[in-house]
Amino acid sequence: MTDEETRINWRKLAKMILIVVVGAPLVLTVLYRFLPPPITPLMVIRLVQGHGLDKDWQSLDKISPHLRRAVIASEDGAFCTHWGFDWRALEKAVQTYGRNGRSRGASTISMQTAKNIYLWPGRSFVRKGLEAYLTVYLEALWSKRRILEVYLNVAEFGPGLYGAERAARRYFNKSAAALSPREAALLAAILPNPLDRSPARPTPYVSGRANLIAARAYQVHLGRDGACRG
Repeated sequence: MTDEETRINWRKLAKMILIVVVGAPLVLTVLYRFLPPPITPLMVIRLVQGHGLDKDWQSLDKISPHLRRAVIASEDGAFCTHWGFDWRALEKAVQTYGRNGRSRGASTISMQTAKNIYLWPGRSFVRKGLEAYLTVYLEALWSKRRILEVYLNVAEFGPGLYGAERAARRYFNKSAAALSPREAALLAAILPNPLDRSPARPTPYVSGRANLIAARAYQVHLGRDGACRG
């Protein structure tokens, strides 16, 4: 192979990488602005693990405002004001990691949504870097309403259980629109570890966390868009 052929092959490879890294996420993000993501990497992983697939998409208007407030209060109190990244939380996470070598959660709802629809579970720096990169797409092309809507529909609430509607049906035998403040807080309380926690049979820790979330939820004011005050 000549030097010229080698350069041509490298250029072709670079173009392919550019298409995969930039083009594919961009196209999917534009599509998912209007269409529900059909499946996520985590859903595929759980299927392989034998957990099944139980999901039912609902528009944000059909998800209780109590749950919207509870999730924002629990997962990302600055959701309505940041552009995808909570720099104060990230700074604290870096400081914590520097002191004891342990990671501290600093992912916003936007970052978690990017991870959920595009990436695999894990805490590696590579995955976190991709998560941050993809978060920029979401914040640039989606509204806060859409980010919250997708998050509440693809979040894992139990083994093979995804989205607010199916979680409400499974645990409380009612629609997501009919959730009470307490039920909403319990659902939000299990999100960090939905495989080992149940809102229907809460441990003292989950119950206490739900109480704290419920108190914070009163401080979250939803706007005309149903997500952030507009």
